Amino acid sequence: QLQLVESGGGSVQAGGSLRLSCTASGYDFNTYSLGWFRQAPGEERKGVAAVDRDGNLGYADSVKGRFTISRDNAKNTLFLQMNGLKPEDTANYTCAAAVHLMAAIQALGVEASDLLFHYWGQGTQVTVSS
Repeated sequence: QLQLVESGGGSVQAGGSLRLSCTASGYDFNTYSLGWFRQAPGEERKGVAAVDRDGNLGYADSVKGRFTISRDNAKNTLFLQMNGLKPEDTANYTCAAAVHLMAAIQALGVEASDLLFHYWGQGTQVTVSS
C-alpha cells in the first residue's frame, strides 16, 4: 500500500511554470505506474500524464509539449514539470498509483484512465491567472 502526498502547487501568471512533486511512503514504489490527474470546479477528474514502471510515458493531448512527467525511484518521488501554463490548466492536481502498465492506461486514454489507479493523494491547487 502507498500513501501519496503532493506539493508544489501555487498561483502563477499565464506562461509561467510550476513543478509538482508527489512523495510516496510504503513499499515497492518502483513497481507502480504513476499518474497526475486534475479536476477543475464543476468538471470531471481527468488524467494529465502517466509513467509506468518501465519508464513509458503518456500525456493528455492538452498538455503535450508543455508538461513533463518524471519519477525518481530512489527518492520515492513523482514529478510534474509544467511550463507554458494557461488559465485552463487551473485545477486541483492529484497524483495516483496503479499496478497496470502503460498499455492498459493508453487503451483507455490517459485522460480517462483514473479507474485503473488504486492509491490517491489529497491534491495540490494550481491557479493560473491571465
